[in-house]
Amino acid sequence: MFFDVVIIGAGIMGAAMAQVLMGYNARIAVLEKGGDVCMGASKANSGIIHAGFDAAPHTKKARYNVEGAKMYPALCDMLGVAYVKCGALVIGFNEEDKKTLAKLYDQGISNGVCGMALVTGEEALKLEKNLNPEVACALHVPTSGVVSPYEMTFALMEHAVVNGVKVYTNQNAVDITREEDGYRILCEGGGGFSAKAVINCAGAGALAIHRLIVQDDLRIVPRKGDYYLLDRMAELPFTRTIFQCPTKMGKGILVSPTAHGNTLIGPSAIDVDDAMDTATDAESLKDVLEKARLTWPTLNLRANLTTFAGIRTHETNGDFILKETAPSFFESLGIESPGLTSAPAIAGEWGREIAEQLGLTKKETLLPPYQRGEPFIEMSTEQIKAAYEEDPSYGALVCRCESVTEKEIVESIRRPLGATNVDGVKRRTRAGMGRCQGGFCSPRVMEIIARELKINMLDVTKSGGESRILTGTIDGGACE
Repeated sequence: MFFDVVIIGAGIMGAAMAQVLMGYNARIAVLEKGGDVCMGASKANSGIIHAGFDAAPHTKKARYNVEGAKMYPALCDMLGVAYVKCGALVIGFNEEDKKTLAKLYDQGISNGVCGMALVTGEEALKLEKNLNPEVACALHVPTSGVVSPYEMTFALMEHAVVNGVKVYTNQNAVDITREEDGYRILCEGGGGFSAKAVINCAGAGALAIHRLIVQDDLRIVPRKGDYYLLDRMAELPFTRTIFQCPTKMGKGILVSPTAHGNTLIGPSAIDVDDAMDTATDAESLKDVLEKARLTWPTLNLRANLTTFAGIRTHETNGDFILKETAPSFFESLGIESPGLTSAPAIAGEWGREIAEQLGLTKKETLLPPYQRGEPFIEMSTEQIKAAYEEDPSYGALVCRCESVTEKEIVESIRRPLGATNVDGVKRRTRAGMGRCQGGFCSPRVMEIIARELKINMLDVTKSGGESRILTGTIDGGACE
């Protein structure tokens, strides 16, 4: 198959790039090695829209962070994605921390961050009563926010899909060769794609794609972060994201509300050899807990739902790399935090530059984004009644923890970039994200997936590939 542009990687960066390039008269494809979009770092991070005070001035990180943060409210509104402008506090406990906070304030001013203020420990405690009473100082940043990173990725990519972009999952690029009219991409299993231009947005796998084109001394270190996620039925301890003073390994341990009202705690920061290693680690989680109690002394884990880990790709020089590595072979490398915040700004500027270089012309009209229905859990009694009268499947509650109905699960499968496995349904509807973590609803979700996709129950997977959930039937027959 021949395309004008092939984007490798369907995380937040690939989705943002696809959503920009959909506006041009071109054949665009996105290749993703996983069984769904948003299978890597974009589904396993803090979901914070950083204001931009932490990035060193005059870097790509600083510029795109601040620009991206300004774009998020309007972009989320257009795409129908929840954006919560919760603000943030960076807290300190001693004179050294006070110096660090002053430096962060100065960096923020240099980067163009508005509304920041250095406050005393007493003022910080008035803002957040559950803080450690020993807090001595803080940086108050009201412009920080949170989103659901996977919902944002889905929304961007689905907007691209309704405007003609093709997405191919289970396509792991293993070889790229230069041809007279562009590039030939060979995927694991024998799939092949040709393109005039390639854009490497592969996240944790971006270095491996880079090595298919050039051998150099570029170093990108996979850095694992472990998290705790607390039940949203528990009272939120903080209304803002609470950071500790950053270290050379990152922004430190945070305690933050999520876009859906959970509390998120983490991440750790451990350099690993395997960029695909997302197994949680008991010692790392213990360390996260101990450090988080410096922020929130009364923290206990009775409300903990799950733990998870994500990989961020740290370029050893500390900045984003955006470059044309070879003729019409464009790369985004080292897109670690604040990558989620920066992605729309990077794609907006860089995507336009790539389109101009390729001589692409703009489309006259575009279709609006796909808009999912109002989540059942957020409906009023009147809305629930009206929805049920229109479609009785709104009355079939599948996930009791998160109040997800059969109608919502069916829609998650039928939408433009629909779910094909249990995890795909979970990230699109939250079915399985509650207290029982799918213990009660997963069998019913599997039945609906099998029915909608017209496949055997034995072929339903957790996350694509060979991750089948059922191994057989008692009588050895088919499982309808």
